[in-house]
Amino acid sequence: MFEDKTLVCKDCGEEFVFTAREQEFYESKGFENEPQRCKPCRDKRKAAARGPREMHEAVCAACGGVARVPFVPRDDRPVYCSECFAKMKEQEAAEAPAEETPSETEE
Repeated sequence: MFEDKTLVCKDCGEEFVFTAREQEFYESKGFENEPQRCKPCRDKRKAAARGPREMHEAVCAACGGVARVPFVPRDDRPVYCSECFAKMKEQEAAEAPAEETPSETEE
């Protein structure tokens, strides 16, 4: 069984927790080494290696405003600005049916 470990990030020197769950994941993937960087430093390193994202402008299908997206928009698919996209996701979540639980009278 795994236990949480406190490690020190080799980039920033801060302590971070290598959780038991993360250790299980590492083992399941066959990783032999513990992480050497905390999550913020790992993310920063990945972003630096990837370089800046190229953003593209499109017209929001809902409000007609400018939408900046990290992909090349296509004419056959609608594109939404951040605000309209968030509103759509909220509506979808509100309209999703609640999980049904069996009633106690059904036996």
